[in-house]
Amino acid sequence: MTPDKMPPRSAELMSVEDTALLVIDVQERLVPHILDHPRIVWNIRRLIDAAKILGVRIAGTEQYPKGLGPTVPILAERLGPLPEKLMFSCRECWDLFSGLWKEGVRRLLVSGIETHVCVQQTVLDMLAQGWSVYVAADAMGSRYQIDHDVALRRMELAGAVLTTTEATLFEWCVLAGTDQFKEISRLARERPPSG
Repeated sequence: MTPDKMPPRSAELMSVEDTALLVIDVQERLVPHILDHPRIVWNIRRLIDAAKILGVRIAGTEQYPKGLGPTVPILAERLGPLPEKLMFSCRECWDLFSGLWKEGVRRLLVSGIETHVCVQQTVLDMLAQGWSVYVAADAMGSRYQIDHDVALRRMELAGAVLTTTEATLFEWCVLAGTDQFKEISRLARERPPSG
């Protein structure tokens, strides 16, 4: 079918033009206490790598780095300097979001820690400001499973869309047969960390 005869792509799908990846507070002194943290950091790293391959904008934050340390090295080297915050919600770093909005970005894919604190408060604040928010459920975590699970339910009930890392990789990529697809496919085939 030729492109002019296809129906339009669903408005529910993220695109590289209108979506930004947000990485919240994945910091050295907090990460070891998060359940399944090797897999969470691995998924966030794959999201960052995919965003760079496909041209998705990336933003991030650090919560009180004097106390919680910097972002973990594998992510820090990909993200560069990040704004600091004391407020749990990232709305304290509003310049990040107002800049993205001016560029036509209306969707945020959110990742980071902790699901029930900084992530949840950010998601609820961004929804209140009119953003479409997607939550990468396997790229975030909490110290306790109940906090993670309840926060996911609460964010979804408030209007956030739950998704996964791999679903996002292919949603951003859109089609097979391109050089970008080969790189995204390589990321999708990576084996998760053990433990």
